Amino acid sequence: MKNLVIAILFSGLILGEVKGQVFTVGPKFGVSQGDVHVTDGFRGEDSKMGYHLGAFARINLPIIFLQPEVLYTNTGGSFSNNSFNYDVSFDRLDVPLMIGVKLGGVLRLQAGPVASYLINGDIVANNGTRQKIIPPKEEFTYGYQAGVGVDIGNFLMDLKYEGALSNSVNTFPQVQTDQRQNQLIVSLGFKLF
Repeated sequence: MKNLVIAILFSGLILGEVKGQVFTVGPKFGVSQGDVHVTDGFRGEDSKMGYHLGAFARINLPIIFLQPEVLYTNTGGSFSNNSFNYDVSFDRLDVPLMIGVKLGGVLRLQAGPVASYLINGDIVANNGTRQKIIPPKEEFTYGYQAGVGVDIGNFLMDLKYEGALSNSVNTFPQVQTDQRQNQLIVSLGFKLF
């Protein structure tokens, strides 16, 4: 019995060391810059600085790594016609799955799909009229992300581009807006273990 307890404790220590090298998790936050796509008759104007926060996990395999993330994202932009300017804001749940390779001990190249769910959206006209955007009937829209990352100690930084693979069009009076934005994303994270 004593040998069994020692073997279990020893196995736990070895697996703990392997787990620490193979699996990491931590918080992640950052900013993004994107634009809003609209239909004919309207012009896209300024992009909006957005933000995101959430968590990531990384599974380090021999050649590649997998990095799933769950992020609350706020983004938007503005557009106009001959009469009004509109500001748009989207609150989304984004779930990217980055697949990448490490180059040396610091640099990473990564790309992968991202699924997004529209939680809430608002369109505000320059005359003060506010309209809620009703989330689309389809549950998730899909896009892709690609970029580079840097790991320094327990800190990580990612610079990624996000593009759309599917559209999520919502109509506001006669304006169709798409919450799937092309955007630049800068993120910071911290590995807890």
